[in-house]
Amino acid sequence: MTLRTHSVLILALAAAGFSGQGIAQMGHNHGSPAAMQVPAGTSMVMEEGTVKKIDKANGKVALAHSAQKDGMPAMTMVYGVRDPAWLDKMQVGQKVRFAVDPARGGTTVTQFELVK
Repeated sequence: MTLRTHSVLILALAAAGFSGQGIAQMGHNHGSPAAMQVPAGTSMVMEEGTVKKIDKANGKVALAHSAQKDGMPAMTMVYGVRDPAWLDKMQVGQKVRFAVDPARGGTTVTQFELVK
């Protein structure tokens, strides 16, 4: 694991508000389709994942994702969301496509769409 990946994981877990035991209980069910919409003029990479847990009170979502194009290995990770209203559209077990903003440490979902 690279230092960058390790740092992102630590920040994500620390900022998530989920307990370590809760993350461990969610397991590592990797590999499900997911995606998000990118604002005009930007080109963010859309990744695929499965919603594992939703924390509306803290504006967080745990997503299990396959290995990402930036080199991050498959794992379940907790992300903040740019728009908390998105959490009302998500359901545990649902496949999504999403993008994160590297400028925010890659821990905030900045675009998403439900996979049908």
